[in-house]
Amino acid sequence: MKSLLSIGIAASMLSGTALAAGAADAPGARAWPPSATFADGTELSMTGNIAYDHNGFSGDDEGASATFDDAHDWRRKEFGLALKRKGVYELGAGFDFESRTWMDVGIKLDTSAFAGRDLGKLRLGQSKVPLGFEGNTATRHSAFLENSLPTQAFYQGRRIGLDWTLDRPHAVFNAGYYRGDLQGNNAGRTVAVRGAWVPLREAGRVLHLGASATRETPDARTGEDGARIAASARWRAKPEAALTSVRLVDSGTLAGVEAIDRQGLELLWIDGPWSLQGEYLRQSTSREAGLASYSADGCYVFASWMVTGESRGYSGGGASNPKPTGRLGALELLARYSRLDLDDGAIAGGSQRNRTLGANWYFARHFKLQFNYIDVKAERGATAADPDIVEMRTQFSF
Repeated sequence: MKSLLSIGIAASMLSGTALAAGAADAPGARAWPPSATFADGTELSMTGNIAYDHNGFSGDDEGASATFDDAHDWRRKEFGLALKRKGVYELGAGFDFESRTWMDVGIKLDTSAFAGRDLGKLRLGQSKVPLGFEGNTATRHSAFLENSLPTQAFYQGRRIGLDWTLDRPHAVFNAGYYRGDLQGNNAGRTVAVRGAWVPLREAGRVLHLGASATRETPDARTGEDGARIAASARWRAKPEAALTSVRLVDSGTLAGVEAIDRQGLELLWIDGPWSLQGEYLRQSTSREAGLASYSADGCYVFASWMVTGESRGYSGGGASNPKPTGRLGALELLARYSRLDLDDGAIAGGSQRNRTLGANWYFARHFKLQFNYIDVKAERGATAADPDIVEMRTQFSF
């Protein structure tokens, strides 16, 4: 699988190099965003998402295991290159130079170009495992600075594999099989399915009701003495602030893992400038050698109001930023509640709930300013923490 993927990456980069030389003469060339469309319909384009954050903390010495420090730094430096022909294929690679991790890398094929009718899209390479709504939303379209507590704790991330997506006017279905990732981590197998009923789907009016499930079977490894070492797992989350290493809830490392089952329920409702989004996520970790299994869950719900009258976007089972219509851009106000419970049996992972107020200003097509205030309450064993967090982000994406 990885050798095929390497070929795909090389082909993408070589094709981009070859076509870039003639991009200035291409009929559809434009200076920004960087892209060029050629006579046969082939398009070469670059993508990027650059974000700079500030995190400020107060009231944080009430039992936290470590001190929160104010910080400002780059959050993302994502860049990608794509070569595609609409209705036929898309070949691309993306990398985040801040976290030094590969993003989506691979090739997507449209079955209508080969089967004579639309049987969905096939994708080979590294992509997001289809679990939940928030985790599968592109980072540039995040309504809040960071994902909610349960998404951080349970979302599986990206894996290498083959998946299939079928998008119909009133339904979306996604299924895939995956092994490991391009970072050389997460050895093992995952089978995933996600489906959604979308009875209302038009510009500015959407109702999306979905469910998803994955089963992950991590691989054991061999120690230096030749002994088998079973896989392990750890469940934790940052307090919806990325520029800190402190985690107020943490299951600790669970040894002897045989399998991990994850499930999710999701809702999105958009009615003009108003929207409501929520999810319930849970996981169950099965363990060997008589070790007790471990389960945990969490949820979030948030409401959004576009003060300037625009609507959040929706496509292919995911939400997107609104498109500003006024000269001064678009203003969005938000409120979110999120909860995570990592206590189960003898494992005191802790519980946390966050309440967040947010504001987003989309002051141009490619620029977004974000502000979040988070009220945190966390308990773990005999300790408790109650920090307040103020976050700000400047984002440029194309």
